Amino acid sequence: MSNPILLSDGSGVIMRHANFPSCYVTRRHVDVWCPPVDTRKRAVRYPVLYMHDGQNLFDPALSFIGVDWGMDEAATRLMQDECGGGVIVVGIWNSPLRWREYMPDKPLAGLQGRALRTRFAEQAGGEPLSEAYLKFLVRELKPFIDKIYPTLPDAAHTFLMGSSMGGLISLYALIEYPELFGGAACLSTHWPAGEDPLVDFLGAALPRAGWHRLYFDFGTETLDADYEPYQRRMDKWVQRAGYRVGHDWLTRRFSGAEHSERAWRSRVDMPLAFLLGWKAGAAVHLSRLP
Repeated sequence: MSNPILLSDGSGVIMRHANFPSCYVTRRHVDVWCPPVDTRKRAVRYPVLYMHDGQNLFDPALSFIGVDWGMDEAATRLMQDECGGGVIVVGIWNSPLRWREYMPDKPLAGLQGRALRTRFAEQAGGEPLSEAYLKFLVRELKPFIDKIYPTLPDAAHTFLMGSSMGGLISLYALIEYPELFGGAACLSTHWPAGEDPLVDFLGAALPRAGWHRLYFDFGTETLDADYEPYQRRMDKWVQRAGYRVGHDWLTRRFSGAEHSERAWRSRVDMPLAFLLGWKAGAAVHLSRLP
């Protein structure tokens, strides 16, 4: 089911699991990047980062605009700078149903969300499919990854990251399955998809502070120009939940940054290091996780 691709720059190995089967969603590729193997440490196991829009992560030829995130390069760079000990990156390709799969479902189920749900269904061609997507992630993909790869499978070492709608589904996955994931990085989160009712629902449902990490950011150009009021609204919820800036929560504003893979590539080191606790002052020790 997988075709290994050995990178020539010494930055690890990518295994492609083509057309990964699922009972919940349509088949899609899953790319898994593993750090370079140290033959002296054959028993080493790694934390895992699950990322959405996986075709945009490693290969510019496959990326949406011809620029990839350079996740293999970012992880290798941080390892070489002695900021951390490695991570496995799982890139889940999106599908033609991306909008529906990444849109949180429950925030649109109540009275406040009905109008938004109707509008979303009209614009996206149907109801949200995020519940099925998350079942694919936690019931099928994560068990497979933990079985095949040398992972640290507990929540303290399992994280999520995405941009735009991928930021929404990353946060939603953390909220729905806090016992499986230890943190989420949400870059340029597309809050306008559900406006204030979406922000308030997710904010009120945040997992308890001290046991998870939250990273948010946004730029000031193109689509990102609309995000700051929503992000500040979410920040109030995060504060209310007891998260502390620089300890288990960061929100960053990048002046002049646009809504693009190029922008996310330029700053991905920051959320990666923060989630994994690889930067001085950025880590919260999650040894208390069940």
